[in-house]
Amino acid sequence: MKFIIQTPIDMDYKKVFQAFDLNLFKALKPPLVPLEVSQFDGCKTGDKVILKVGPFKQTWQSDIVEDFESETEIGFIDTGTILPAPLKSWRHCHRILNKGENQCLISDEIEYSSGNLLMDILLYIPMYFQFLIRYPQYKIYFNKL
Repeated sequence: MKFIIQTPIDMDYKKVFQAFDLNLFKALKPPLVPLEVSQFDGCKTGDKVILKVGPFKQTWQSDIVEDFESETEIGFIDTGTILPAPLKSWRHCHRILNKGENQCLISDEIEYSSGNLLMDILLYIPMYFQFLIRYPQYKIYFNKL
């Protein structure tokens, strides 16, 4: 399954990317989802993010497999290497698009699979809303900077 959620931010795209750190990661935590950060290396190729998620503290490890920067966008891609059940694959492209002077668009592009189409459909609504909640969270976080 795939979906994209985009959030406009009134700030330079490079400044927004500089704030993609552990503090922002924690600010974006979905409500009602137990989450413990075991490791957060950053957003560059080769970095890792390891979490304990849910009431059973399942391991979620994502590896940053690509980072990129140009005059039109900056971002990175993480893929899940260890995922909590029922997920079998995960790809999250984080793009911050330059929309002009002090204007950008944060684009969360998610692709996941459980290996079962019915399960993917059942996961879609909670997965989508976990990322949709980022829209106001991003706004609040970047308005404070």
